[in-house]
Amino acid sequence: MLKFFYNAAPNPMKVALLLEELGLAYEAIPVDTRKGEQHKPEFLAINPNAKVPALVDGDATVFDSNAILLFLADREKKFVATDAASPARAETLAWLMFIATGVGPFSGQSVHFRHVAPEPKEYALNRYDFEAHRHWRVIEQHLAGREFMVGGQYSIVDMAFWGWARMVPYVLGSGDVTWSKYPNVKRLLDAINARPAAQRAEALKSRHVFKTELDAEARKFLYPQNERLK
Repeated sequence: MLKFFYNAAPNPMKVALLLEELGLAYEAIPVDTRKGEQHKPEFLAINPNAKVPALVDGDATVFDSNAILLFLADREKKFVATDAASPARAETLAWLMFIATGVGPFSGQSVHFRHVAPEPKEYALNRYDFEAHRHWRVIEQHLAGREFMVGGQYSIVDMAFWGWARMVPYVLGSGDVTWSKYPNVKRLLDAINARPAAQRAEALKSRHVFKTELDAEARKFLYPQNERLK
């Protein structure tokens, strides 16, 4: 059985969605990052980068959420173009990496400097808010006249999109007002949210009570770079 190491953050949730869409049997293993469980030796043996998600499939171990999406989709030959030389595969890889290297990191930094970082933070917040908006505008424009992200059908790129799109109001800091600027993003998000697999993936969060307090212990585990400032 697949072993899926997760928490309720955007990147693990996109993998949870694919697992549910594929109907694969898996063991969901919570990793409470605010308690530092990602730094335990047994988890570092699975992902030396100390982050979730991670997946163990027999002798195969995969970490990084979009790598896991591609691994599972290729394994099952579903929700992905399998011809390596096809335009559809090229488009899939391009948008999958755009989300992995652009949307996710800049959205995450926007969250950090908007909601967590101490003052002064005007310069950093301005930079990451600008870049987060810029990346979401690229997706908004791309979705104009398209039902899905690539190839005219639902795929792992939409699942990668979904993980972060659920958080857009929080990422950009303007609540539901944000959706007036991103109607195409909201349309696709709503369509995915209506899928039974998405509802089962969301329910995964309720299987385990993760620590919610951002106390000194949690900050030490989540932001170890701050220890250098002491």
